[in-house]
Amino acid sequence: MRLTSLLTLSVCLAAGGAARAEGDPASILDANRAASGDAAWAGKRAAEVRYAYAGQGMTGTVESIFDLRSGDFVDSFAIGPTTGANGFDGHEAWMRDLSGAVTPQSGGDTRQLAVNEAWRDANLWWARGRGGANIASLGIRAEDGERYDVLSITPKGGKAFEAWFDATSHLLARTVEPQGFQTITTFFSDYRPADGVLIAGKQVTDDGTGVQYRQTQTLTSVRFVAARPASAYAPPAWKAADAHIENASGRTSVPFELLNNHVYAKVSVNGKGPFRFIFDTGGHDILTPPTAKALSVRSQGAAPGTGVGDNVVDTSFARGIDFRIGDLVLGGQSITVLPFEEGPVEGFDEQGMIGFEVFRRFVTRIDYGARTLTFIDPARFDPKDAGTPVPFVFYSHLPQVKGTFEGIPGVFDIDTGSRAELSLTKPFVDAHGLVASHPRGVVAVDGWGVGGRSLSYVTRGSELTLGPVTIGDLVASFSRQSKGAFSDPSYQGNVGSGLLKRFVVTFDYGHQVMYLKALPGPVPDTDVFDRSGMWINASAKGFEVVDLTAGGPAAGAGLKTGEVITAVDGAAAGSIPLSDLRQRLRDGKPGTVVRLTVDNAGQSRTVAVTLRDQI
Repeated sequence: MRLTSLLTLSVCLAAGGAARAEGDPASILDANRAASGDAAWAGKRAAEVRYAYAGQGMTGTVESIFDLRSGDFVDSFAIGPTTGANGFDGHEAWMRDLSGAVTPQSGGDTRQLAVNEAWRDANLWWARGRGGANIASLGIRAEDGERYDVLSITPKGGKAFEAWFDATSHLLARTVEPQGFQTITTFFSDYRPADGVLIAGKQVTDDGTGVQYRQTQTLTSVRFVAARPASAYAPPAWKAADAHIENASGRTSVPFELLNNHVYAKVSVNGKGPFRFIFDTGGHDILTPPTAKALSVRSQGAAPGTGVGDNVVDTSFARGIDFRIGDLVLGGQSITVLPFEEGPVEGFDEQGMIGFEVFRRFVTRIDYGARTLTFIDPARFDPKDAGTPVPFVFYSHLPQVKGTFEGIPGVFDIDTGSRAELSLTKPFVDAHGLVASHPRGVVAVDGWGVGGRSLSYVTRGSELTLGPVTIGDLVASFSRQSKGAFSDPSYQGNVGSGLLKRFVVTFDYGHQVMYLKALPGPVPDTDVFDRSGMWINASAKGFEVVDLTAGGPAAGAGLKTGEVITAVDGAAAGSIPLSDLRQRLRDGKPGTVVRLTVDNAGQSRTVAVTLRDQI
């Protein structure tokens, strides 16, 4: 399950003036510099800017320290029960997440966004040559009675963003910047003087999820200070002091269930449980709201939670949470409280998630053949028998590898929380005309996560490479989502447990390497797609038909969405786990007839569905 960052912060030093800029980009930017106190900027080397934060049901502070020549920066925050930071030293972007773990960031658009921020912090729009940026005028735009000179700016090594300057005052009024699959708009206002220059006293950030999620930063102080060495902006040293394995071997193994192509194992929380948690490289350490309530965990905030679906869910945060998995102990964690899955989707209540925070601290092995999870102290890990090494980088919390799909290069997230084999993003699919080149396929709901259902054109792919590893003959989902994670143009695809279960998979986050060791012989329930032509969810009376594939077996048999399956081949629906029925409808031999007893508004009938390959 691919989750996005839950806090979006913007820190920017901005200036403006009184001269009217006309015409081309140079005149707009030069006038802005001249009117902002040009001479006053000359001797300034670095800045420390602090803000009071309010938004998403929380308050706190935000601080930015940056070099006015290079743009190197460190942004940090303490908001509600959460703390974190990100930075850039001119070479490496990095993140300190809510749990305190530090990771380099070069996947997706993370480095481009760091370059953009550094370019703005160094005021390179005023420099000779504009720091190598490509700048074009988008003309004058009018909004709410105000007029703006709008520029499109692409810093060298960065990505395009818009800068809107008030056409009367020439102060920077907003920036509009694509970040992942979201567009972040930051509004600047309430300018005030500071040591001869003007600083935006108020910044409001809108990530497009709704005005209720807007975040406001109000300037509390600004200091111009002497230049710091580049090391001041480098990733801080980090060692996991909050986690250990309570045995002499430095490793612990626990069994897991593979249900709906998801990995579930037992986890104790704050000494209680155990609870059934999904283990997800695409997610974080999370409690669902019912689990948090059962544990009397008090959370704070109402941040937007987004994922593969179109919708947004409220997310809150808590601190002081302890986890235990076998002999693995992780203490004092800041975690997320999030309804990341609806109970009917899996057929049981998921009680929480183990994600990045645990994977970052331990070498983690998922043996899909033996159905075991093994956690290893990184200092005790020997990779000699782990399999083929596949290097990866971090895209926020996600491991991301270079590879190809049918010879087309791309970068692919490794997401154990996805039930699919391979999901390709809509921008990648559209750019390469993949639907037209794969005429045998169906449009179907093929997944469900934060934000709801995921709709794809599902077909067969001939080959996927992940680093040096080649996987042939796989099920490929070409996303049709115009919103959510699969609309992100900064990566090309998502590899899920449907494909990873062909391997023993070992993750060494500290060295940014994934090891793949192929399981012997044919692996059951791989390289197949649903043969019934319907998506079903659990309901109080049985299994609800949520979606039907046009022209598919279920639709051809007369089933309709909203109907409820109450029995399968005479067996009561309540006696059949949803994951077992889904696998049966996927793995059943073509030509097999499945007799379903169906209820529609109190009227019962029997429907015979003949399974067949759809792709």
